[in-house]
Amino acid sequence: MKENIHPEYHPVVFMDSTTGFKFLSGSTKLSKETVEWEDGNTYPLIRVEISSDSHPFYTGRQKFTQADGRVDRFNKKYGLRDQNTEE
Repeated sequence: MKENIHPEYHPVVFMDSTTGFKFLSGSTKLSKETVEWEDGNTYPLIRVEISSDSHPFYTGRQKFTQADGRVDRFNKKYGLRDQNTEE
């Protein structure tokens, strides 16, 4: 790797703006805002709009609107019936 061209990688606290959930991670982003973490150290604070604490996929609130598969859509489009479900 070339020297003096890469940004500095350091610990940062990310905070979900909607739920207030915080987590410590590494990042190259900088912030003027700081927060004291559980270990007593002060870290830069980066606010994010969504995290695993508020994302519908991780919280189980996601709704699946497209439940049909490709085969089902093809059969509906051309008026075909499933051979296994006929009586």
